[in-house]
Formats: sequence, C-alpha cells, structure tokens
Amino acid sequence: MSTEDTTSRRRGRRPAGQDTRTALVEAARAVFAEHGYERATVRAIAGRAGVDAAMVNHWFGGKEGLFAQAVLELPFSPLELLSTLRDGPDDQFGERIVRTFVTRWDGVGGETFQALVRSVASHELAATVLREFFSKFFAEIIADMGSGNAALRTSLCASQLVGIGVIRYIARFEPMVAADVDTLVKAIAPTVQRYLTGDLGL
Repeated sequence: MSTEDTTSRRRGRRPAGQDTRTALVEAARAVFAEHGYERATVRAIAGRAGVDAAMVNHWFGGKEGLFAQAVLELPFSPLELLSTLRDGPDDQFGERIVRTFVTRWDGVGGETFQALVRSVASHELAATVLREFFSKFFAEIIADMGSGNAALRTSLCASQLVGIGVIRYIARFEPMVAADVDTLVKAIAPTVQRYLTGDLGL
C-alpha cells in the first residue's frame, strides 16, 4: 500500500466534490447544535464528516464561513412563510404560525434551531439573524392586520416560538418533546393570536 493511500485512509478522506461539502454542512449543523459556535471546533466537525480538517478552509474559508452555511441560512425564509401563512382567515393566524414553525423545525430535526440558539450568546451574527428573521416576518403580518405596537407584538410572538424551540429541541422537556403538533397548536396558538391582534393591556 502506498504512503498516499495510507494517509488518505488514516484521515478518513472522502473524494473532493459536492458530497464533501454537504457532509461538512451536515456535520457542522450537528456539532454547532451540540456545543454552540464558541465550543465547536473545526477538527470535531471534520471528524464527524469523515474528512480532513483542511477541507473546511477549502470549501468555506474557515469555521465562520461554515457556520454561515450550516446555521445562518435558515431552512425557510420570511417571504416564503408569509405566502403560506396568508392562506386563511386572520383570526387563525396564530394557529397557522405555530403549526408551520413546529412542522418545519421538526422536519429538519431541530438541529438548525439548536445550533442557532446555542450560538446566540457567543456569536453576535447568530443573534442578529434571529432578530432580523422575526422582525421581518412579524412586521409583515402585523402591518397586514393593522395592529399597533408592532415591535412589542413581534417580541412577544418571538418569545413564544423561540421558547417552544428551546423546550422541545434543546432542554427537551417532556411532554413537550413527545407532544404532537396538534396538541401544541391547541395549547399555544391562542396566545400567539392574542400577541398578534389582541388587547395587550397597554
């Protein structure tokens, strides 16, 4: 066996190409979800992906670029969500929001959400992405409904949705983890609806 073959096998290298890039993104999402940005290492991510750590620089320019690809590019956009959520009466907006968010996060295993939230404390860009996402998303809805106090309503709605994610995907409180989507919608949607259109007591 040649030295080159031995080295490749020891490092667990994959053939260069899109498969390597995809493997790194998936591995990074998992490692960032487990440890957050600060504690995640390039070596750990590369090891999870089964590639040489040099591939992180090759494909992404380093840990920061990989984080942007794996975590900061959310699995849905405000505009795409709004198109889906506008299909129905305004008084059921809270129900559609909770159902859609939980279904989408469940569909990607919750890892993107975990990685983003675990990284907020140590990575300002993660916090910015989270704020801007909710600001753009709820500003459109609240403007459509003519509700006042848009900034406060946005923060209140975000507190519910982020809270669901923390309890369901990170802290993993039971029975929230095992609860089906319909159960969560019935319990939480009325609160989100009040935040959107109801009397806030101000």
